[in-house]
Amino acid sequence: MKAFTIDKYAKNRSLQLTEMPVPEIKDNDVLVEIYAAGVNLLDSKIKTGEFKLILRYKLPLILGHDVAGVITKTGKNVKNFKVGDEVYARPADHRIGTFAEFIAINESDVALKPKNLSMEEAASIPLVALTAWQVLVERAKVKEGQEVFIQAGSGGVGTIAIQLAKHLGATVATTASAKSFDLMKELGADIVIDYKNSDFENRLNNYDVVLNSQDQKTLEKSLRILQSGGKLISISGPPTPVFAKEIGAPWFVKIILSLLSSGIRKKAKHKNVDYSFLFMKANGQQLSKITTLIESGIIKPIVDKVFTFEKTNEALSYVESGRAKGKIVIKMK
Repeated sequence: MKAFTIDKYAKNRSLQLTEMPVPEIKDNDVLVEIYAAGVNLLDSKIKTGEFKLILRYKLPLILGHDVAGVITKTGKNVKNFKVGDEVYARPADHRIGTFAEFIAINESDVALKPKNLSMEEAASIPLVALTAWQVLVERAKVKEGQEVFIQAGSGGVGTIAIQLAKHLGATVATTASAKSFDLMKELGADIVIDYKNSDFENRLNNYDVVLNSQDQKTLEKSLRILQSGGKLISISGPPTPVFAKEIGAPWFVKIILSLLSSGIRKKAKHKNVDYSFLFMKANGQQLSKITTLIESGIIKPIVDKVFTFEKTNEALSYVESGRAKGKIVIKMK
């Protein structure tokens, strides 16, 4: 099969289009013929080696974390899916590889594709929707009437998180450029702050939850707008010792992550704020719940551009540019 791979970590090196064997399936796996794949900043960060301390991949590596396609083969223990099913998924870490023609995925990470979405729309959903779900539902336990600040509202995670937070009954504030204001309001944001001309720290206070996806400076500002007992959940770091323990990291990685996050953890403790780092996990059951929200019209995908498979490097470059509204998708078929 054709696949885009990396054979070493590098910032200015393109993905290589190569021939790879079709993956062998295990007893609990399904083999998916890929129709569309979502592109995420995570793919770029893995390509450059930013996560090599916590995600130790063997090279060459096929990148890609979102998939929509059709099951062509099932393992002998698979109970919930059959050949011909249209599915979507965020494959588990160490089993990624959706920039290819086929992928083998554990059935526990797979869900039936929403009936009202195209393959391209479906491929835009898994990673960002699972991230939003795990931040807002699983960890923050957002309740009706709470105030939630979601940074970078026009990004892949932001566009879904705004819709989910509104569904949960929250008042939602976000940041975006002026040209994205209409989209933010359409998705349900109550307060939209132009990050180029205004500082959210001067506009927001006593918030219950912040979803942080930006840099260290923005993280510390976010801490200051939270009330005592609030939750600051970051998907951009710094990772914590708790996270290191969750992934079974070696002792030296635990020490490094402890040092990296010590400053923000101390400041959060002083303000009685719960700081945590979230690296989303594959989860087919959660994705099925998200499917229900999509099919009922509560959440809709926001797709900026669709690239052909041959232009995968261009798609990744566009994501790296930071100009995308919503998600970028690669179309295979």
